Amino acid sequence: MSKTDWKAEAKTLKKKVKELRARLADAAPAQKPAKGAKPVSPLAPKDGFPALPLIKGVEFAAVEAGVRYQNRKDVMLVRLAPGTSVAGVFTRSSTRSGCVRDCQTKLATKVPAGAGAAIIVNSGNSNAFTGQVGDKAVAAVTGSVAEALGIPASRVFSSSTGVIGEPLPYERITTRIPDLVTQLREEAIDMAALAMMTTDTFPKGAAATVQGDGGPIHIAGIAKGSGMIAPDMATMLVYIFTDAKLPQATLQKLLSRNVDATFNSITVDSDTSTSDTLILAATGQSPAAEPKGATLKAFEAALHGVMHDLACQVIRDGEGATKLVEIRVTGAASDADAARVAFSIANSPLVKTAIAGQDPNWGRIVAAIGKSGAEADRDRLSIRFGDILVAEKGWRNPNYREEDGATYMLQDELVIAVDLGLGKSKRSVWTCDLTNRYIEINADYRS
Repeated sequence: MSKTDWKAEAKTLKKKVKELRARLADAAPAQKPAKGAKPVSPLAPKDGFPALPLIKGVEFAAVEAGVRYQNRKDVMLVRLAPGTSVAGVFTRSSTRSGCVRDCQTKLATKVPAGAGAAIIVNSGNSNAFTGQVGDKAVAAVTGSVAEALGIPASRVFSSSTGVIGEPLPYERITTRIPDLVTQLREEAIDMAALAMMTTDTFPKGAAATVQGDGGPIHIAGIAKGSGMIAPDMATMLVYIFTDAKLPQATLQKLLSRNVDATFNSITVDSDTSTSDTLILAATGQSPAAEPKGATLKAFEAALHGVMHDLACQVIRDGEGATKLVEIRVTGAASDADAARVAFSIANSPLVKTAIAGQDPNWGRIVAAIGKSGAEADRDRLSIRFGDILVAEKGWRNPNYREEDGATYMLQDELVIAVDLGLGKSKRSVWTCDLTNRYIEINADYRS
């Protein structure tokens, strides 16, 4: 069969699939979203928000404060028991928000013995690039929480997410703090996840349990993120809680070394936000002893799993996304080159729009490899769509059929694998396609 015939068959197949999907949609019962509700990402977890374990020593509350949104919860509070260890990782943006800078300062401050802690988050306004007015807002919000909970202000961590460059109407938050305090409950983590959402279409949660010496150790995390997602360290808010007995130095080490392969390995649009925050808190209230040795390794593996799960949920909710895509690079001459190639492919608008159109245009992958700046040899690299060998030895695989690539592209979850054939370094990055919906969401974001 000639190349022209392959393309004609692939187009015919894609047309038939689209027609079938349309007929199925017409035949299905109409399920219109509520008035004003956003359509949920087609990649959202089918079972909805997961049942997360209660973490002893952590309580949650959420209220409607009208920071920007109306008739929805937009501020959440977390109270952490005395003795809780707190670690964090933040954006390295030079225009990072006042909240981020305040959190970084507080984590570097000596912790009063036995002090409790708190986290307060608002959506709708990022309080970024707001100068001294923004710093005043941070101080007012965190100070009000500290007073209401009877803890040092240095132990109140805040985050804001939403529109950049607009003053935060912090009085709308401070007036609701008494209500937040009275509503604090161990089981309200789902409400906290909802209150953080901006352009997200679903709340994100993940959990794990590890058997420790003396009892179970639980981990539960929530995240928000949909757009402005790129490594540094990705663009989102993430809060992970555990009842493990872990000192702050160990907690920070575990968090920092697991960020690169999780939240720093996702990208929706290559844009890094001003507000990225990841906080990990350990209350120490598990009956298990402090994890060490094999138990600590198991705990770290579980923590990595929760972080990776949340990171991939952010990509599943990428603005306008219809495909979850893993870019899997192997055989690179160095770790840096593996990352360059992976992100060059993952961030390429040409690759991402081809995926959106379910077009197996592997030439765009070749172009992305070539522009990456990484060492590459045309005659040594290979490209695969899942298990399908598309190209190798400087040319298209003679056994590759365009219709096979087109059929593979119909799936919701894809793997694009590139082996450079030059070394042993590798890197996986997760991304999504680029659709018209991304443009619609961001063109109307402030409207």
